[in-house]
Amino acid sequence: MLYIEGHAFCVAGANIERFLIYPKQIIKKNYSYLSLLKYTAMLLAVDVGNTLIKSAVFEHNTILELFHTEPKDIVEKINFILASYPKIDVLALSSVGSLDKNAFESFKDKVKIYEISRQHRFPFQNLYSTPETLGLDRMVLAAGAVLQFPKQNRLVIDVGTCITYDFINEQDQYLGGAISPGIRLRYESLHHFTAKLPLLTKKQPENTIGNSTNESIHSGVINGIAHEIDGFIEAYQLQYAKFIIILTGGDADFLAKQLKNTIFANSNFLLESLNQTFQYNQND
Repeated sequence: MLYIEGHAFCVAGANIERFLIYPKQIIKKNYSYLSLLKYTAMLLAVDVGNTLIKSAVFEHNTILELFHTEPKDIVEKINFILASYPKIDVLALSSVGSLDKNAFESFKDKVKIYEISRQHRFPFQNLYSTPETLGLDRMVLAAGAVLQFPKQNRLVIDVGTCITYDFINEQDQYLGGAISPGIRLRYESLHHFTAKLPLLTKKQPENTIGNSTNESIHSGVINGIAHEIDGFIEAYQLQYAKFIIILTGGDADFLAKQLKNTIFANSNFLLESLNQTFQYNQND
């Protein structure tokens, strides 16, 4: 794992040369974006996902602290964060989960609530044939990819409850991608839709050939996802010779070592992208 400017870069596979030439290029281009930022106070980014609520305190583009919270504890947790960081004056919110939006009403007298919606500006052209159905989390991830990696083809792979693939070309056009079940959903489906298979939690398989039912499940789920991701990457490579691959989500670090392609693994990319999407909308 290599840390540069607060970002974690992870190499998977043997194609090391391609990885080594990217970081300097990315950082050099990022500086031009960072110089445009106008908002300088502290910001609390909150991502309401399908399973957990993730949040981060930002000062400029730097994460000061990360939090993971159960939905039932969100009011207490945000009160704690605001008390710990009294300089926070904006709460930037992105939600795809089922949390009641009224849970944030009590904070309006303390901070400005800035909920990302389709009415905000995004730094890409949305070419999805059903743009109204594109999840806001995928839109925020695409915005972060454009802002952090300008003028490049980008593939963002978010491995959470679902696995989403989002491709944005170097002309900043969002083309679409794919959606498939994530790790937890695959384990649960094997248990719930069969009579005797046990419910397991994620574990690195000891061998591709599982020598027990449990090991066969681990091999099928984890190796299956790894082969799926590598297969999608290879399919995109038939159309685009070169692109940045960003792996994010709660299972990013767990899966990174399984992949044969060169990637950037950053489990906090959605929170960073939420902060940057807010910043981008301040630069009118």
